[in-house]
Amino acid sequence: MLIGEPYQINGTTYRPSDALNYDHVGYAALDSVGGTAISAAHHTLPVPSYAEVTSLDSGRTILVRVERRGPMEGNDLIALSAGAFDQLGAQPGVAVRVRRVNPPEDQRALLRSGQQAPLRMDTPKSLIEVLRRRLPQNGSASLQASVEKTPAGSQPSPSEQNAVAPERSASVATNKSTTSATNPPPLPPVAERRAHPDPAEPVGSSKEGRHFAEAFPAEKSETAAQNIPAPRQPVQKDAGGHFMVQAATFSTQERAQKASEPLQAHVTPSGRYYLMQMGPFRSRAEAQASLAKVKAAGYSDARIFTLSK
Repeated sequence: MLIGEPYQINGTTYRPSDALNYDHVGYAALDSVGGTAISAAHHTLPVPSYAEVTSLDSGRTILVRVERRGPMEGNDLIALSAGAFDQLGAQPGVAVRVRRVNPPEDQRALLRSGQQAPLRMDTPKSLIEVLRRRLPQNGSASLQASVEKTPAGSQPSPSEQNAVAPERSASVATNKSTTSATNPPPLPPVAERRAHPDPAEPVGSSKEGRHFAEAFPAEKSETAAQNIPAPRQPVQKDAGGHFMVQAATFSTQERAQKASEPLQAHVTPSGRYYLMQMGPFRSRAEAQASLAKVKAAGYSDARIFTLSK
């Protein structure tokens, strides 16, 4: 892992650092070096390291591997390869959020080999609106800094209070392994995938995004997605299973279907969301074995819930 010495571009000094909680908004330039690989160039993040890049136009979020220093022209936040822009569904100059993460080893291996890692969950529109208000006219801005500058005892604006915090679900996760099927909690949007760190790669932090989450509590209208009543399960009555594994929640059926194929999961519509689930299983042990498989695939917030009898 390379950090490097401070350097200047067009009079701006950049100081590379091993910032575990890096979280900025800015603009994405085109990196002509990366080709079809899902890679990026960044001014200060370690090389190599991994980051989630979110389009502030669509909310789409991808995982990229930071492999180079840059952009070397202008003061854009990040330079994405052509392959990364294609997966993001965006064009150079798009406003983005860049957040350092610690993905599972199988997803790192995909990026190292030039392939795409699975798409992350879409960022809610309410959070996108807050992030866009943090955008500078040019360059980039730290979300951590904007939170830390809030005077003691002051409160964010009502609209900021209503934004969905991307890490909130991780900080309030329950220790219970099962819940009722009448209200199985779907996975939150933009949940960070966590795994045992590779000693050869930078290590993520469980504190990542905490300051931003505390400053912008979850909005009821959006976090209703976390309280979506489970639809009637599309399973046969004689299946005999009472345990289900809920892997993820998606905003579109297309993305849910694409993500479900490697796991041979099924997709269940629930309101305006689509739930990726596995089961039913006859025993808790079978469900736990499936849960381990789902988590190994990167869905670290997956959980077991029971079907109503």
